[in-house]
Amino acid sequence: MRHDKLQRELDLLLLMTENKNYTAAQLCDRVGISLRNLYYYFDFFRDAGFRLVKSGTYYRLDRHSPFFRKLHESIDFTEQEAVLLRRLISGTDDNNALTESIRHKLDKFYDLRILTDITANQQLSHNIDRLYEAIKFKQMVKICNYSSPHSQTVTDRIVEPFAFMNDNMDVRCYEPSTGLNKTFKIARMGDVEIIDMLWSYEDRHRQMFTDAFMFCAEERHPVSMILGQLSANLLREEVPRAADCMTPHDERHFRLDLDVCSYIGIGRFVLGLYDDIEVLGNDEFKEYLRQHIERMYSKSH
Repeated sequence: MRHDKLQRELDLLLLMTENKNYTAAQLCDRVGISLRNLYYYFDFFRDAGFRLVKSGTYYRLDRHSPFFRKLHESIDFTEQEAVLLRRLISGTDDNNALTESIRHKLDKFYDLRILTDITANQQLSHNIDRLYEAIKFKQMVKICNYSSPHSQTVTDRIVEPFAFMNDNMDVRCYEPSTGLNKTFKIARMGDVEIIDMLWSYEDRHRQMFTDAFMFCAEERHPVSMILGQLSANLLREEVPRAADCMTPHDERHFRLDLDVCSYIGIGRFVLGLYDDIEVLGNDEFKEYLRQHIERMYSKSH
């Protein structure tokens, strides 16, 4: 029996380290376990040093978990080595069976999709390099042919870039013409030209923060609460970024101290598990919940 259990654990581990995501139902079906046992395995993986990532209804194990890092350092390629190898074989004969086998293995175990469009990737790298230089020396830039899906326009923007965001995919800038801080997606920039002008509005630069519930704003609001075992487990699964803000309160409860950009995400979580959560603060958040409960009550009567 123990060997069967270990076999299922290993099968689940291998399945969740593939370069794809699975729903809980798909994992149960593939491994042949119940949903309840699946959550037991999830707890075991966390305790063993694995990072469980939940995206919507899909689950996977983070390749950068401490356990995997130790394993990769011993027997596997580093990410830089895998990228170099993928680039080397990209110029070889596609009909070569050995080349295709290596490419398949790299694509299966490494997230190298960023290399699929070489031309676009070169332009993206160029834009990032120019923005990095401008931020370093506090210079203004001209973003050429920026494609905005909101206004459905392609225009040039004169801005003061001051911070990269989201793994260098976005850049935070101050736009003098509008007097606003804005976040621009680097992939939507046709080109970036450095202007021979230093920042003039550094005192107006404002960072954009993204909270654990993926809401963005320039300001953050602290919230505190005591979570029961159910709400603590669900928070770890549904909002992994919030797990680092939890500390043990007693044997059965956890305290959550978290900064949020909006009360919508955390409010939805609290209202859905109200009997298992004691809200400590802040007063503004308590008032938000009170008004929300009153509106729900009035709608039901």
